Amino acid sequence: MTENSLSLSGEQGRSAVSAITFLRGMLAAGLGLGALTVLVMVLWISSPAPDDGPGGALHAAAGLWLLAHGVELARVDTTGGAPAPVGLLPLLLAVVPVWLVHRTARDVLVPVEGRRTPSALGAFAMVGGGYLFVGAAVAVYAREGWLSVDGPASLLPPVFVVMGAAAAGVWTAAGRPFGPLPVWAPVRLREKVAGGRFTECAETVYRSGAAGVAVLLGGGALLVAVALVWHAQAAQQSFVQLSGDWAGGVSVLLLALVLVPNAAVWGAAYGLGPGFALGTASTVTPLAFSGRPALPVFPLLAAVPDRGPGTVLNWAAGAVPVVAGLTVAWFTVRRAAPVRVTREKAWSLPETALTAGLGAVACGAGTAVLAAAAGGPLGTGKLVEFGPVWWLTGAAALAWTALLGISGALLLRAWRLRGQVRQEPAGGDRWGARRSGRRDEGGETEPVPGPGTVPMPVSVSVSARTSGNTTAEAAPSTAGGSGSESAPEPAPEEQPEEQSDDASEVYDFLPTDPWHARTDPPRETGPSMKP
Repeated sequence: MTENSLSLSGEQGRSAVSAITFLRGMLAAGLGLGALTVLVMVLWISSPAPDDGPGGALHAAAGLWLLAHGVELARVDTTGGAPAPVGLLPLLLAVVPVWLVHRTARDVLVPVEGRRTPSALGAFAMVGGGYLFVGAAVAVYAREGWLSVDGPASLLPPVFVVMGAAAAGVWTAAGRPFGPLPVWAPVRLREKVAGGRFTECAETVYRSGAAGVAVLLGGGALLVAVALVWHAQAAQQSFVQLSGDWAGGVSVLLLALVLVPNAAVWGAAYGLGPGFALGTASTVTPLAFSGRPALPVFPLLAAVPDRGPGTVLNWAAGAVPVVAGLTVAWFTVRRAAPVRVTREKAWSLPETALTAGLGAVACGAGTAVLAAAAGGPLGTGKLVEFGPVWWLTGAAALAWTALLGISGALLLRAWRLRGQVRQEPAGGDRWGARRSGRRDEGGETEPVPGPGTVPMPVSVSVSARTSGNTTAEAAPSTAGGSGSESAPEPAPEEQPEEQSDDASEVYDFLPTDPWHARTDPPRETGPSMKP
C-alpha cells in the first residue's frame, strides 16, 4: 500500500508532490496503528471476562503503539494510586513502525514513468512530518486511557526514531552512497573523500560493525535459550501463574515473543561483562549475582542465573564478545586482503588497523543504542532501574571488538600475505637484482654493465646475438679507413665455431618474467642480415 498508492501524474506541480508525500507518511503510521489495534481488539473479544469496554481496548492499543516508538508511558491504575512509569520498549514491536517509515521514504523516491518524485530533502521532511502528525494525534487520544504519556519530554524519542528511519530510507533510495560530501564541507576534506579508499573503507566499517552487533545479539539469544532450558521448570510455573485461561496464555506468549530481542540484548550485556540490573539493589554479571532483585513473575526472567558468585559455566559467556571481535576482524580483512591477493594490491597495515578500529567503534555505538532501548523503568521504587546500563555495555563492546578486531585483522592479513615479497616498481632498476652476474649454459659468467655504463636494451642485445655479431665486426673496418666491405676475422674468444646455428639457444639464459616477455622481439629463423 505504501508503494503503489497515492501516485502522481507528471503534470502535477511541486506542491502536489509534497502533499501526496505527506499523506503517504500518514498512511504508514495508520498501517502500523491499525495492525496493532486489530490484534488488541481480537484479544479483547476473545477474553471471557474483559476488564474494560472497547474504549479501554482502543486506549491500550494507542498506548502500546506509542510505547513501540520509545515513548515512556505512565500506568495510572496502580494499587498505591501513584502513576507508575513504563519505559521498557519491546524491540520486536518497534520493528514494524521503523520498517514502515523506511519503506515509505524509499518508495517515494523510486522513479516511475509518468510520475514526479520529490527531492531527497522533501521526501525526508514530508514522510517524517506526516508520520509524526499521526503520532501527535494518538498521543492526545491516549491521555484519557490507563496508559498515558508521561510528560512532554517523553515525546522526543519517537522524533529521533521516525526521522532516523526516514533518513535511512532516503539513503537506501540513493544507493547507500558514502560520498560525495556537500558543497559546504571543507575543500581539503572533500578531496580526501573523493580520492583514495574512503568509500571502500566506509563500506567495510559499516559491514563489520553491523556484523559485530549481529553476532552479539545472536550470542545473547543463545545464552538466553540455554538458560531457559536449564530453568525450564521455573519458566513453566511463571507462565501458568500469569496466563490463567487460554486468552491470557496467548497474551503472555505474545508479550514474551515481542520481548525476545530485549532478552538477547540483555544476554549480550551479560556476556560482555557489565551485565544488567534487576532493580536498584541488584546486578547480574558473569562474576556474581549480587543484591536482592526486584524480580517480577515472567517466563523470560526465569533465565536469570542463580544468586551467588559465578561459576565456570557463567564465565563461558565471555565467548560471545570473542566471536564478535573475530567477526569484525574477518569482515575487515575480507576487503583489505582478499584471498590470493598480491601484496601490492592489499591494504597497508595502518589502513587495515584503522578500518578495524572504526568497525569496533560502530559495533560499540550500535550496542549502546540497543542497550538503551532494551531497558527502562517498570514502576517505582526498586523497579526504576531495569535492564543493562547503555554506556557500560557500549564501552565493553568497543573494548572487546577493538582489542580482538585490530589484532585479529593484522594477524589474518599477515597470514594471507605470507611468503610474498613486495616487488619493485615497473620503472625501477631491473639490473640491481643481478649485480653479481649470471652464468650461461657453458658455465661462463656473463658480464653485467657497471655503474658508469648504460645497459644495452634487451631488443638490441638479442638482435646483436642473432646476427652473428655483424655490427660488432663492421665497426673496426670503418674505424680503420679501408673501404673494403669484407669484415675482418673475429677475435679468438669470438670464434664462429662457438656460436650455434640455432638462434633459439640465446633464449635459454634470458629472463622469462612478464616484463621481458612484452619487450622481446619475435624469433627469427636465421641470422639477421641487417647491419
